[in-house]
Amino acid sequence: MKFSELLRKEADPVFEAIFEHPFIRGIAKGDVPKEALIHYVEQDYEYLSTFCRIYGLAVSKCEERHDMAFFQEQIGFVLNDEVHPHNNFCQVAGVQYEDLQKAPLAPTAHHYTRHMLEAAQSGTLGETLAALAPCPWTYYEIGVRLVEEINPGPEHPFYDWIQFYANAEVTQIVETFIEKIDQQAEQASESEKTKMLDHFIKSCQLEHQFWTMAYEQEDWPVSLKKEIVK
Repeated sequence: MKFSELLRKEADPVFEAIFEHPFIRGIAKGDVPKEALIHYVEQDYEYLSTFCRIYGLAVSKCEERHDMAFFQEQIGFVLNDEVHPHNNFCQVAGVQYEDLQKAPLAPTAHHYTRHMLEAAQSGTLGETLAALAPCPWTYYEIGVRLVEEINPGPEHPFYDWIQFYANAEVTQIVETFIEKIDQQAEQASESEKTKMLDHFIKSCQLEHQFWTMAYEQEDWPVSLKKEIVK
């Protein structure tokens, strides 16, 4: 069994829970609360900004130029391509994308980004890849699952979102992640592989919680907003 296959097998209960999450079920039905869509975009915009920074950290760990090129390409993908699924959510919610940027991170998004940053700052390239992979991997499988399940047409409210994550480009990104994880695992110690598995599972769990965060419009427990004194 390849190491990537072990990761996917161990994380299968989390993947299945994500597929059955009410936010994902809402995407399938074309019915997600406006507030959940807005909260998701606000948080994912900041999350993906951090993702780009982590790709930069990953470049610093690369010894081969083709690895550097992959992470550079992914920065471009996040900055230039992943605005399209965000715009789909904004269109359905009836809001402007520009109005949802620069929001403070909610607790789950803060925890998730810090988890990945820590893996990238203190770990190996293999550990970094393992922490990052669940993001594209889970979205790809969500897209494929929804295409198979409902075969949405252009009239579906989330047609663009579903097709984006089920397309050939995202498929290739996930396949490249898997290939690179297996390459790193082949030369990794047992201790490093244990850390890679741990990072991967944590990121999968936090992917699930990210959907919950958005669906419930999670915020910090104590509001510190002060009234303006006139």
